[in-house]
Amino acid sequence: MNRIAISLGASWMILVWTSTSLGQASTQKQTEVPARRQNATPSVTPETGVPQRPAVQRQEYARLQKQIDELKTAHQALINELQALQKVAVKEKAKETAGQIEALIGKRQGAFQSALRELEQQQQQLQRAGRARTPRTGAGQQSESKQAPDFSLDSFDGRNFRLSSFRGRIVVLEWINPDCPFSKYHYETANTMVDLAQKYRDKEVVWLAINSTHNTTPQANRAFAEKHKLPYPILDDRSGLVGKQFGARNTPHMFVIDKTGAIAYEGAIDNAPLGKLEPGAGSVNYVDKALTELLANKKVGTPTTPPYGCTVKYGG
Repeated sequence: MNRIAISLGASWMILVWTSTSLGQASTQKQTEVPARRQNATPSVTPETGVPQRPAVQRQEYARLQKQIDELKTAHQALINELQALQKVAVKEKAKETAGQIEALIGKRQGAFQSALRELEQQQQQLQRAGRARTPRTGAGQQSESKQAPDFSLDSFDGRNFRLSSFRGRIVVLEWINPDCPFSKYHYETANTMVDLAQKYRDKEVVWLAINSTHNTTPQANRAFAEKHKLPYPILDDRSGLVGKQFGARNTPHMFVIDKTGAIAYEGAIDNAPLGKLEPGAGSVNYVDKALTELLANKKVGTPTTPPYGCTVKYGG
């Protein structure tokens, strides 16, 4: 037992140091990027005075994407290690250590989301700048949209749903985990999901919740749906196949699919994880905004945002 405790303590100290180092590294990378962008002067067409899209801009976008990929990989590896260590702490009844690890996981999730949001916002700024320089036709804009993968899933109450059967209607997909604090907040405190689904129910908008948690149970999902009087089903994706097809990373992770079957929006439900807004920020429900724009036959102004919440607990 003492040997296990020593091992647990040593691993805990190493992971705390690693977590701190990763946080500092991601912050340093964020501060480097704006400086590079300021130093890069775009070329200008003499006849029009309009900046051209230079190679350095494409390189900057690729560099940002590389940083995003590295950040996600490092973060996921760290969270996996912390969760494994937490399980050991719980098993050995080291409650204080388990609580500290849980707090660190939450802290790292918040830092990761902030770092990811900053990098993705910089990418979006580059994309907007490029579109402003080279306006596209309607057909070109349509080709940018990614078609949603079709799927067929059974709900936990025994019904079958195929995504393609809703072609011609707008579909909202919500990745859910009844055990995740972020999912629970939107049902037990804010009632965000049910209220939003009810708001658009008579406007040909279909809402489907999907649970890709590998060890969830039908009983738990049915009890959750009954408790919160869900007006939509929870689909059984314990295999994780559909979640991985869509790239669902968090609970909640939202996807809005337009009438043509294209993904019009994907990301967070709003900009207030657990009801907490960043200083000076106004409250925005991204899904509500996207649905309003689509129903008005407008292009979604914010097509992507970083999702927040618990990581999807895929099996294997």
